[in-house]
Amino acid sequence: MSRQRSRRVELPPAQENIEKLEKVVNDGNYYGAQQMYKSVSARYVSAQRYCEALDILHSGACIQLSHGQVTCGAELALLFVETLGKGKIPYNEEILERLDKIYKSFPRVSLPQNLWDVDDMQQLSENIGSAKTRVEGCSSFLKAAIKWSAGNGVNKNGSPELHIMLAEYIFSESPEVDMAKVTHHFVRGNNPKKFASTLVSFLGKCYPGEDDLAIARAVLRYLSSGNLKDANILMEEIKKQTESAEVAFPKTELMQFIAYLLQTC
Repeated sequence: MSRQRSRRVELPPAQENIEKLEKVVNDGNYYGAQQMYKSVSARYVSAQRYCEALDILHSGACIQLSHGQVTCGAELALLFVETLGKGKIPYNEEILERLDKIYKSFPRVSLPQNLWDVDDMQQLSENIGSAKTRVEGCSSFLKAAIKWSAGNGVNKNGSPELHIMLAEYIFSESPEVDMAKVTHHFVRGNNPKKFASTLVSFLGKCYPGEDDLAIARAVLRYLSSGNLKDANILMEEIKKQTESAEVAFPKTELMQFIAYLLQTC
């Protein structure tokens, strides 16, 4: 016990380490800084000074990501979530804001709408590879955060806000969007209007025959989870937004079926 107490005293305030480590990153020594972030934060965790360990990891994740170091930043982001669990930190608005800040630090790079409509195929291949790395890194971080939040009694499916973040990032950054994954997380979220905007955006660039299927999948997912309210909000919002956008609402037999199904429910 006395050793543990002395160890706590020997550790300086976290801010001192944060400032030193930020300088290492700003000097361009990303790998060296990464190893230091991991070893220094581990000392605070070992001393059960979880809040300070979280401060160090949060700062490290954000600054590495802001420098485009996705692999390093995603690793520290995962350690941040892992430390939340070790410290038995409760889910609250402050923690959600910190998770949101890490999420917003992940780079966002636009890819051509038609991936093959470019001259430099080598550059395109590199861009696609980088996009996959970004999506995998952000997805791993947010999935871990969702799992942690579910274990803290927020919601059996995890934080709705975190599901929305993951759905948005997958949609905006994936070289080839998997709408099934996007739908899965939006349905577990709490913002059907934002989901509607995403679907309208998808309608404007999807292949023929995918438009009505995407809408039907979304409505059926809501209904299968017992959420008739958001299913109706989604459909109303899609119709409203397609009227003001240069995108046509699909008028197919599948859409007629969905309309009748919602009326019946």
